[in-house]
Amino acid sequence: MVEITELDDATVDYIVDEWEKNQKKSPETFNVQSEGSDPALPPQLADVSSKSTDEIMKELNKLPFFMNNLNDEADDDRPEIEALKALAYEGDPIEVAENFKKQGNDKYKIKFYSDAIEFYTKGINVNCGSAYIEAALYLNRAACNLELKNYRRCINDCKECLLRQPKNVKALFRVAKAYFAIEHYDEAMSVLNFAISIDNKNAAVMALKKKVEEKIQLVKDLELKRKKREEEKLIMEQNLQRALEVRGMVSIKSSYGTDTIGDSKIHLEDPSDIETQLIIPTVVIYPTIDEFDVINEVSELTTPLELMELVMGERPEEYFDDGKHDNFRPKRLEAYMETGEGGLVKIPRKSPINTVLMSQKPRVPLFDNILRIYLVPKTDSAEWISKWNKKEALEKRG
Repeated sequence: MVEITELDDATVDYIVDEWEKNQKKSPETFNVQSEGSDPALPPQLADVSSKSTDEIMKELNKLPFFMNNLNDEADDDRPEIEALKALAYEGDPIEVAENFKKQGNDKYKIKFYSDAIEFYTKGINVNCGSAYIEAALYLNRAACNLELKNYRRCINDCKECLLRQPKNVKALFRVAKAYFAIEHYDEAMSVLNFAISIDNKNAAVMALKKKVEEKIQLVKDLELKRKKREEEKLIMEQNLQRALEVRGMVSIKSSYGTDTIGDSKIHLEDPSDIETQLIIPTVVIYPTIDEFDVINEVSELTTPLELMELVMGERPEEYFDDGKHDNFRPKRLEAYMETGEGGLVKIPRKSPINTVLMSQKPRVPLFDNILRIYLVPKTDSAEWISKWNKKEALEKRG
């Protein structure tokens, strides 16, 4: 039989008296010394004259009947600890389960939820055979899991409780609260409706039901808005496609890509009216110097000259005097676009761009719904055109 060392009453009283005296002193340290006829302290506490409060409590916790935790791995070899562990399971299973429930409740009150779960789990594992106690253990463990945001575990524990007590409103409330937390509003509402059929005056249930109803309505409103946006987007796409068809314009998919223009997209000035202007993202290319500009929105009625003035009009004089851009003033530039067959076509400086895009011969397309236009100095245009290769141009499109 295991022998457990106990403190005599005088020793315990002495330690408690010193503890109470310490509450009136500085919280840093206090002295506990044997004087005169005072009883001697147990061996574990013999040397405490210079120890702090925390250190003394640490020593106290090493004594079996003062320990807060019997599961410390460091104490596994101590037979008295093993004996105390065994004591926790002595007695009637119902009493053992009740004891674990009580310990779990104590931990729950001070918000030590993980510790509380451990005690409730031990109580459940006793299999005491009492549906009432087991339901309470599962219900209380569900409360801890709810606090720890272990929502699935909370739901499962509540289900176990409800198997034993089908009309437990607290369990139904916690299931609904967990479903609400994971945004399963329909399931939460079903559970709450059942809870109300049992108790239609439960304030907590009614308050949660109101929150769930508000969320369900919000989800419905958001879904309606989403569908409306999708419908509007579809109508805009259909109108845009119709506008291109009516104008006789075409767009070719290519490997040029759309990265250079970011989020800009071709669109109608009024998305609901196909007769309004097309607004086209545009890449202006300067092939002789290997540079380009991006203009997010260009009207189909814009002329090449207006485009030249837009990109060059606000450049400082130093730009044109650097020896590289001497001939890039608007009056010295010519505009070209690629044809569908890989060739080039010169664009009249004062003709709207859409007249070229609507021309059936030669066919001048958009690329990925982007306008690509080349601006070349007049002095360099002949040489640049002579080097243009249709086959290579088609290959570059991918």
